Amino acid sequence: DLRSVLITSVLNLERLELDLFRCAGAPGHRHHWVPSTRRLFGGQIVGQALVAAAHSVNPDKQVHSLHCYFVRAGDPKVPVLYEVERTHTGKSFSVRSVKAIQHGKSIFNCQASFQLSQDSPVQHQFTMPAVPPPEELLTQEELIQQFLQDPNLSEKYRSLLHKIQAEDVPIDIKHVNPPDLSCWEPQEPKQLLWVRARGYIGEMDMKVHCCVAAYISDYTFLGTALLPHRQHRTTFMVSLDHSMWFHAPFRADHWMLYECESPWAG
Repeated sequence: DLRSVLITSVLNLERLELDLFRCAGAPGHRHHWVPSTRRLFGGQIVGQALVAAAHSVNPDKQVHSLHCYFVRAGDPKVPVLYEVERTHTGKSFSVRSVKAIQHGKSIFNCQASFQLSQDSPVQHQFTMPAVPPPEELLTQEELIQQFLQDPNLSEKYRSLLHKIQAEDVPIDIKHVNPPDLSCWEPQEPKQLLWVRARGYIGEMDMKVHCCVAAYISDYTFLGTALLPHRQHRTTFMVSLDHSMWFHAPFRADHWMLYECESPWAG
């Protein structure tokens, strides 16, 4: 019964006061995974902020939505403090505001709403895309090995793939339509991926699975937006804002189809 590192370490906050929390970047700890940019991963901040907010609501309320803004770059060398404000507590909905702080300044602001679970007589949703099941697809590690065996692979991509290989990302990923790394031709800014948390989480409070999904959600956006611009050398990219809605129960340690598209860039 080995729990996912995402809930045992990354999303396991230390409570300092009633509505004040600190992530595991305290002395003697480290942030689990830091991207090559050497800035804190945006998904980590989103997930941890949602954990902090969830600690301040009753167990019978589940996550409904979150809306957030990245204000400053996160420093991976120091912990992050999360300050929760109980903006509104109602019978059906509660709203929490969360501020992430480093070096005495806000690096991230978030509003999260929580809803009492209720049945709805009116329901619909888009049809899920027809894609191969995850069992038929290569893991990201297997895909990288396949790419590296290509003698025509450019040194730029070879170096990038070796960096990805060395990273300890706590997410399992399977690409439905992996990008063609042997050519520089522009591709449509769309990606389909199967994703899940590494390890076992199990039947827990749904809020835990929402926090894990929030962590995972920030992982592939920027790469999707760059697919039509593969010949362009990008020197700086960063997440600025992020919104999520949670419509129905799910398991973040089971495969989820992640459909990414970038309708505009400029």
